[in-house]
Amino acid sequence: MDAHHTVPTFGVEEEFLLVHPDTGRPVAQGEQVAEYAKDGFGVVLDTELSAAQVETNTAVCHDMTEALEQLRGLRSVAAESARRAGARLLAIGAPPFGGPRSELSDDLRYQRLHEDYRLLAEEQSICGCHVHVGVEDPEIALQVCNHLRPWLPVLSLLTANSRYAQGRDTGYASWRSVVWSRWPSAGPPPYFESLEHYERTTAMLTESGAARDERMVYWDVRPSSRLPTVEVRVSDVAATADEAVLLAALTRALVTTALADLHRGVRASPVPAEWLRAASWRAARDGLAGQALDVYSGRLVPARPLVDRLREVVHDALRASGDLELVERLLAALDRDGTGSDRQHQAFRDADVSGAVHDLAAQTLTGCAESSSAMPAALRAKS
Repeated sequence: MDAHHTVPTFGVEEEFLLVHPDTGRPVAQGEQVAEYAKDGFGVVLDTELSAAQVETNTAVCHDMTEALEQLRGLRSVAAESARRAGARLLAIGAPPFGGPRSELSDDLRYQRLHEDYRLLAEEQSICGCHVHVGVEDPEIALQVCNHLRPWLPVLSLLTANSRYAQGRDTGYASWRSVVWSRWPSAGPPPYFESLEHYERTTAMLTESGAARDERMVYWDVRPSSRLPTVEVRVSDVAATADEAVLLAALTRALVTTALADLHRGVRASPVPAEWLRAASWRAARDGLAGQALDVYSGRLVPARPLVDRLREVVHDALRASGDLELVERLLAALDRDGTGSDRQHQAFRDADVSGAVHDLAAQTLTGCAESSSAMPAALRAKS
């Protein structure tokens, strides 16, 4: 770690699916669940394009202990609010049951998205996890994104959590990634030579209608359009809060390492976007237990050692932030228990639909307090 760079702050956004407790089909209760959370707990949940989703947002976090407390508290509130609405909250990347189309939220922005993107918008009841890491300067943020590009498919391996869709085993660890890739502004970003290059590209996307505005530039990593952050958007929603923290710790460490590299004048590797797209598809199909594309060599290799290589790259940053032991412990847990996709497969194989929904809802609250009244003060103040 370079002494010139302090450890950045960060935040985590998680999207969740609302389903019927018995059938596992999506239920359009997002507005009601958000209302219960605000009135009952003083916590703001956001609604999404699909009316069967809600989103949580942590406050700005300084360390992983703080983040874990907030993530667990938010999950508890969202789950209890869902229960009051007659639904179950699932941390799962795609609806395992029901058809591809979903009822859309009443929000005017989402209705306009439907006008522009039609059936594509109707088939988007998928849930991701976004990690924001504080980088104030827009030009530096863009260069950090260049440094993160090669590691995006590796990050996606850690939270693969959407094996089932429309009542079928898709054969993919992350079916959400496949569905999401259909958006014209989604996927791995280009390698940007300058802020002007970035601005020309986003202007082209909006001019063509591929994005309505800068908020709809859905690349897997981007400078946030509304916050002074680098936003990593490549992952399924994590099955547990612990796994979300693992993703956040490695993402922040990558940003910290990139900042140190930039300070030393180290240029990011310009990995072609088509290589990253192929690597992203392979990661979505095989997950952590299969083969992955090494974007530096262009060869297939076992996926899990790529995660170890990532950990080695960010070792100094993890040690400086105090997160090294945490990351090693959480990676060992993944090795022992499998990813969310692996556990999802087991749940639907070993139980009927109602039992599987119960198991996945319980997994969503792993480590969370029994009572949702134990909310961190930072979240009540935020609301």
